[in-house]
Amino acid sequence: MKTLVLAIIAFMAASIAYAQSEYSIRSGDTLAVEVLEDPTLNRSLLVLPNGTITFPFAGSVQAGGRSPDDVAGSIAASIASNFASTPTVFVTVQALRPRVQATGPQLGPTIDIFMLGEVGAPGQKRIERGTTVLQALATAGGFTRFAATKRILLRRSNPSTGEQTVSRINYNAIANGASVGSDIVLADGDVIIVPERRLFE
Repeated sequence: MKTLVLAIIAFMAASIAYAQSEYSIRSGDTLAVEVLEDPTLNRSLLVLPNGTITFPFAGSVQAGGRSPDDVAGSIAASIASNFASTPTVFVTVQALRPRVQATGPQLGPTIDIFMLGEVGAPGQKRIERGTTVLQALATAGGFTRFAATKRILLRRSNPSTGEQTVSRINYNAIANGASVGSDIVLADGDVIIVPERRLFE
């Protein structure tokens, strides 16, 4: 009986691994990236609408339309110069793109926003109306050590015209006592991007 159970577990693990290797990543999926040689690089990444992800030392990596194994290979090759030998990188699909359920504007007490980049828990977030950028960042698991907290971006699209506006937010200045008027109340569909810190930033 024990042998049968172990065989079933092994079969299920092999099936999951095969499904992962054959899966074609889509924008909106959340990927878990692990670097065996440097766990500080491990993170969850949301695949952007253009199909890319951003990873430290690798920059922008095309993920959409590729398998997790392909993406892992690209990341490993891109960051190899920072290691004595090519690092071992694992990419798994942590969460699939959420289904879009509503076609019109949300009128309820909550809205959906998106957190990208160097935050602990990126992805789609459902928050209460009236929530500000700083309040939303507090729910995102904090910043990673690579976060450029002086250059946080807020992208907002006008649902009528499709026009996009970009606001720049200096989290450090606000945290050090700058006017709270520089904090912004979020709207449905807003995207908060915390970019990667530059070399001497």
